[in-house]
Amino acid sequence: MKILYCSQGYSPHDFRFLSALAQSEHEIHWLKLEENLVLENRKLPLSINPVLWAHGQKPDRWLNYCGLKSEFKKVLIHLQPDLVHAGPIQMVSFLAALNDFHPLISMSWGTDLLMDADRDLIWQAVTLFTLRRSDWLIGDCRAVQEKAVSLGFDRERTTIFPWGIDQDIFKPSKNPILRQLYQWKDHFVILCTRNWEPRYGVELVVRAFCENAEKLKNAILVLVGGGSQEVILRKLVNDCGLSNRVFFAGRVEYADLPAYYQAADLYTSASHSDGSSVSLMEALGCGCPVLVSDIIANREWVQSGNQGWLFKDGDWQNLAAAMLDAYQHKDNLQPFRQNARQTALQRADWKKNSLTLLSTYNKVAGLNAGKDLTR
Repeated sequence: MKILYCSQGYSPHDFRFLSALAQSEHEIHWLKLEENLVLENRKLPLSINPVLWAHGQKPDRWLNYCGLKSEFKKVLIHLQPDLVHAGPIQMVSFLAALNDFHPLISMSWGTDLLMDADRDLIWQAVTLFTLRRSDWLIGDCRAVQEKAVSLGFDRERTTIFPWGIDQDIFKPSKNPILRQLYQWKDHFVILCTRNWEPRYGVELVVRAFCENAEKLKNAILVLVGGGSQEVILRKLVNDCGLSNRVFFAGRVEYADLPAYYQAADLYTSASHSDGSSVSLMEALGCGCPVLVSDIIANREWVQSGNQGWLFKDGDWQNLAAAMLDAYQHKDNLQPFRQNARQTALQRADWKKNSLTLLSTYNKVAGLNAGKDLTR
């Protein structure tokens, strides 16, 4: 089949999907909505065909979609794809829905349905319009599926699977290199790899760490990422006098990420909304105990006392208490590490999970054509 994969930018998630598709027998074309939105530095697989089109810029206003619709239609006419796979729902799948293209597989990226769908009346309308014109929905957690169903989407036309990780890369290490490089050997390392934006709650992590600083005697907090809240986070740390115990690592190359998880004693995320969080799966894959917000998607992966701890979403004081509890278990974390790794091995294998995507393509195209396209 000729597949048109459409995304908002170029992220590690897009690289993961495109790499899997590149190994299939399908002809893959890739359209990027925002040309300058690049969060991934790995080269595009050679067999992927980038689509050059007239826009490729940030759609600042909904009115811009009038022009985008016309240009997207030209792409469809030129390529004549057998199937369009597009997401997030409102920003990208909406374009295919506007052109009433079928078969359309809309892919939720988690936040688009769990948060953006309820932003205001316009976002609600765009979400409903796109779902009604989608032939199938792909999501990475049950929370996404339940949200779509609550909006009237047919449960039988959904495929839910965690995007997963490369388990040959994200795995435990007996000699974590960063603990030696940064002299963290005798420290309790708390790691957060979420971007420094309000929806990810990194400010709550910093507040909780500051609250516990005196009790977490040899603990340090490592913040990997970047974002609009950097000034706020640095001010919080400086005001608490903890600049020597909070390490701002900034954005880290994908190849260097496993070393941070392997060096950590505890991974934490205070995100207010998530699908099956890839960073959470990366931590689990590296056998790192986790401390995450008690939201629906996280409960699919973490049970308190098993892989780690859950805390009340948005409550930094509850997070502080849970962080202290985790620290007090510092000499008995091995069961948590084993459970974390086992969970990842059982459920977060991208090599296996990606086959579900290809199977869905065949199912949807087969239904549309009235025949079985399974190769």
